[in-house]
Amino acid sequence: MPVKGNQFRTNSFKDELPPKSAAKARVTAAKERSEILPKFNFDDGRIIKIAGLFFLILSIYFLVAFTSYLFTWQEDQSYVIDSNGGWSNLFRNSEELEKAGVVNPVVENWLGKFGALLSHQFIYEWFGIASFIFIAVFFIIGYRLLFKIRVASITKTLAYSFFLLVFGSVTLAFFHAFTSDFPHFLEGEFGFWTNRLLQAQIGNTGIAGLLAFAGLSALIVAYNIDFKLPSKEEREEAFVPVVPDESEEIEIEDDFRTQPVEFPLNRREQVAEPKTQASQLKQERIIPPVELETDIEQEVLIPRAPVAEAAAASLSLNVQRSEPELTINKTEDEKKADDLVQQFGQYDPKLDLSSYQYPTLELLENYGSNKISVNTDELEANKNKIVETLNHYNIEIDKIKATIGPTVTLYEIIPAPGVRISKIKNLEDDIALSLAALGIRIIAPMPGKGTIGIEVPNQHPEMVSMRSVLATDKFQNTTMDLPIALGKTISNEVFIADLAKMPHLLVAGATGQGKSVGINCILASLLYRKHPSELKFVLVDPKKVELTLFRKIERHFLAKLPGEEDAIITDTKKVINTLNSLCIEMDQRYDLLKNGQVRNLKEYNSKFINRKLNPEEGHRFLPFIVLVVDEFADLMMTAGKEVETPIARLAQLARAVGIHLVIATQRPSVNIITGTIKANFPARLAFRVLSKIDSRTILDTGGADQLIGRGDMLFSTGNDLIRLQCAFVDTPEVERISDFIGNQRGYSSAWMLPEYVDENGEGGSIKDFDPDDRDSLFEDAARLIVMHQQGSTSLIQRKLKLGYNRAGRLIDQLEAAGVVGPFEGSKAREVLLPDDYALEQFLDNLNKKQ
Repeated sequence: MPVKGNQFRTNSFKDELPPKSAAKARVTAAKERSEILPKFNFDDGRIIKIAGLFFLILSIYFLVAFTSYLFTWQEDQSYVIDSNGGWSNLFRNSEELEKAGVVNPVVENWLGKFGALLSHQFIYEWFGIASFIFIAVFFIIGYRLLFKIRVASITKTLAYSFFLLVFGSVTLAFFHAFTSDFPHFLEGEFGFWTNRLLQAQIGNTGIAGLLAFAGLSALIVAYNIDFKLPSKEEREEAFVPVVPDESEEIEIEDDFRTQPVEFPLNRREQVAEPKTQASQLKQERIIPPVELETDIEQEVLIPRAPVAEAAAASLSLNVQRSEPELTINKTEDEKKADDLVQQFGQYDPKLDLSSYQYPTLELLENYGSNKISVNTDELEANKNKIVETLNHYNIEIDKIKATIGPTVTLYEIIPAPGVRISKIKNLEDDIALSLAALGIRIIAPMPGKGTIGIEVPNQHPEMVSMRSVLATDKFQNTTMDLPIALGKTISNEVFIADLAKMPHLLVAGATGQGKSVGINCILASLLYRKHPSELKFVLVDPKKVELTLFRKIERHFLAKLPGEEDAIITDTKKVINTLNSLCIEMDQRYDLLKNGQVRNLKEYNSKFINRKLNPEEGHRFLPFIVLVVDEFADLMMTAGKEVETPIARLAQLARAVGIHLVIATQRPSVNIITGTIKANFPARLAFRVLSKIDSRTILDTGGADQLIGRGDMLFSTGNDLIRLQCAFVDTPEVERISDFIGNQRGYSSAWMLPEYVDENGEGGSIKDFDPDDRDSLFEDAARLIVMHQQGSTSLIQRKLKLGYNRAGRLIDQLEAAGVVGPFEGSKAREVLLPDDYALEQFLDNLNKKQ
């Protein structure tokens, strides 16, 4: 068989040399070529990077050229349009251009002749301004090739871009055809002549339908739009993301070769490499030795995410929300209120006492250093004793951490795997014995943490002064309605609660454990933050000595019954009348909220301030009312149900109208704190009590019996149980605060509560009624009551524009005359006359007797 010369030479050369010699010759020849030729390895991705850089530069070039064309196309018109073709002008000089008929051979495009011709070709002769899509395509391709970052799918980008080029050009030509008969750079010649062709075939209506069909079809392909009416559940969801097709493969490319993705691991983790594609990932934790730390370092195990999930996480999600346009038509009353606000401004409840000055921090003492002193020896000794005690019972722990508070240090431990929590909980007394400390409390487990807490009292506790708490930015800049500064937590943070959100507070503790100081802290906190027009106190002090210091602020902050001399209530009978009067006030406020069409006190006052409520209809600015009972057990022993019933009713209903209760007792027994009381007081504040039974009565759990006293307390809101150190405010400080407020100009008297007449009719006003001494508005009030069939004092007060005292006297006269029935607590009185005819006969007979 004949062979070619080249093939013969090659084979003969191999045959002449031994196999090893031939291999050495090839290696030597390769080395010689490598020394002569440049060392380029095109498999390392350099060409791809060069291509990516080229596309990025090309996108920038197109952007500059196209943008310039929008401003310079008229100046370059004579150059780019020629009878011999615009591109032929690229290689002509100025003389040849003038001979060819080019009027202005100078090109104004920012990229010169080539930029002008290129822009004219793409924008005018092809696709119009839709040609800007080429810039995005080149950029996405270049960015993907150069930086190996997937901005978008190249295949989808090319497909969507081709559709947008055609669709955008034809759509612009369709709308531009109504105003011009010549091609324009908006749509380009492609769009213009395509539109003319379609117009001749299917008309303008057909083109509109075709464009709508194409646009909606593209949206269906891209976003899978569902055209069925949404259900109730679907309307609640603003957006439902499209689930990608499972058949679509997502790759992470590096130099166009699929590489494994490595995720950074925590230094405490070790993850084994997957042997097979279906193998599971394993994690191993390195357990640190037991050491005392001052901060908890949270250990988070980060599993290695699959490649597909990592690629999916890199995709961007564009969420579009369409918000409907709302048109609000104001009523005549609202327009009138806006005019009043513009004319007179908003109603200012503080205007009557505009010169009132809030108490200053200089009135309070600064006890202690307000800094936590760390005794390292004490911490280390306690840690060793805790670990040693647990080791005696074969309980191993992985980690222990100490958080130092003003009076208590919290030791948090992480038990070793397999240790039962109940086993540590049962060692409470053993740990207390080893530490020789009073008030050891174990929290197993701690809410929201994977640890067990052991609270140990400090040998040298720090006093928390009221001044240090009120001076913080947290209290000074709070937005709470009724902020009360209770003290500091175990982590030495100031704790502030909102009484308006509680909405009522139940305080209990044994004698001498700081209960009265806690009440003073609550009152002082409110006095430092609220204006007298915004807050009123109803103070009940059966012991007669605890709240007497606040008597000086009577004309500013206190409320009392009409005719009473002392605003601080000490008599049990007057307490009952006051509580029932508060129920009347609550009912009146609910009537005002109902007429004002609002749901709570904050909305009502906001509406009143903006002059949307008419004072002539009985509306008024409503301050917060805080009822403080210093010793509730004495009231329950002397009055019982007469006190419990209005207290329970206020606790159930008074939250929305701004009436809040703070009840304190030193006997948290079940006959004092009944089930009805507890059900309506979700916020509990427990000082040290003497037994676990008392702790469960007040908190529904143990712990209060393990407190150390002197302001150490537990605060419960129904979910969490927080240990606090109550701030200390002494009697001289309270006196200075009361003197500072009392020496200022105040109201003429204390804030008057509604007048209350008990069922026994004491007072003699009804029995001694004289028909000859009737009020001048007696007949008008009688007609009003019969017309509305509602025997209410507030109704007379609103409709006849009277004060509460005169309206109360009128209702008493109507009862004595037989128009309305007797008082029935919070219910409206029964109207005894059925209609106006019966009333007129009644009045005639009454006048004849007169």
